[in-house]
Amino acid sequence: MIILDTHIWVWWVQNDSRLTKQQRQWLKNYESDGLGVSILSCWEIAKLVEKNRLTLPLTIDKWLEVALAYPGIQLLNLSLPIIIDSTQLSGFHSDPFDQMIVATARFYRKFGLKTPSFYDGFLVY
Repeated sequence: MIILDTHIWVWWVQNDSRLTKQQRQWLKNYESDGLGVSILSCWEIAKLVEKNRLTLPLTIDKWLEVALAYPGIQLLNLSLPIIIDSTQLSGFHSDPFDQMIVATARFYRKFGLKTPSFYDGFLVY
């Protein structure tokens, strides 16, 4: 399984051109092993829509229903160890969403597929 960053997930579902060829290939390769999405990504997308920073072709509840049904997607809930670990990432930048996604990847000991501006693509824990 790989853990998807919120933007990677949105770009994939929206068939956005910002998703690189390499990222598309990783999504295809890991589809059968699982594509993990943090429950926090669902909240982040809903907040982006609420604040008019993201426009989706469907209502947020319908979009999430469709996006969570994509091949290989596995919804990952937060847990106390993930929350605690997210506050103890030494030297990591201060974006709480990224901290939670990285902590989720560390908890599940999986790759994290991120946007290009974030550690250049992939993280391995």
